[in-house]
Amino acid sequence: MHVLSIRRPRSLRKVMLGLAGLTGFLVVWQLIPTLGLINSQYLPYVTDVFARLAEEFRDLAFWRRLGNTMTSWAIGLAVATAAAVVLGTIVGLVPFLRRATHTVVEFLRPIPSVALIPLAVLLFGIQMQAALVIIIYASFWQVFVQVIYGVADVDAVARDTARSFGLTRRERLSYLVLPTALPYLMTGVRLAAAVALILAITAEMVIGNPGLGRMIELSRSAGDSVGLYAFVVVTGLLGLLVNLVFRFIERRSLSWHQSVRGEEVL
Repeated sequence: MHVLSIRRPRSLRKVMLGLAGLTGFLVVWQLIPTLGLINSQYLPYVTDVFARLAEEFRDLAFWRRLGNTMTSWAIGLAVATAAAVVLGTIVGLVPFLRRATHTVVEFLRPIPSVALIPLAVLLFGIQMQAALVIIIYASFWQVFVQVIYGVADVDAVARDTARSFGLTRRERLSYLVLPTALPYLMTGVRLAAAVALILAITAEMVIGNPGLGRMIELSRSAGDSVGLYAFVVVTGLLGLLVNLVFRFIERRSLSWHQSVRGEEVL
């Protein structure tokens, strides 16, 4: 009860500070074009942007395009996570495979995903599959590397103890490898979720698939700065929502872990 009583005021203070910071940012944004520091053609008034957002929220076409973006994001993230967990676990459990694939991984991982856009368009044309290639490629490495580190981080003494007690391979995976790798996996998935959203919108801007990215590009080409900023604000809100959701999932799934318990106590 004492810990809960301490956490509530601290949580409330964090929320209030966040709201104060956001309010200050919006006030500064409104003042910049009002004072003529930047022409409103290039930085529209925040009131105009939010008025445009209110209009878009009443438009069914906006929600369909938002749904297109989130669909490609969800499919890409799910495929990348599943593939990364399977391959990362296999590579992480076999030292020979870790050594054999290290150079290949370090070569492929830094390749910018946007560099694959011409290849993706050549293979699939202007379709969702082309965007999925970019999303999956970028997200895969975030999870794959974390899973390898997590699986390889299993304590040698604990592993030898499990073997001496006659635990089967499945039992060692369930009671030893998974608890050790889970914090790494959750970190990788949270990072991959943000990367997948960025690449989903980027792919729509470059490839031309229907979605938020396409709306941003159309607003830019039409000189509609208010609409451009409105859609950029939507992408920022989506990124914030995705981060909050995966933070919540991470805390729930790792409530037993010392890192999360330490944060709660502090």
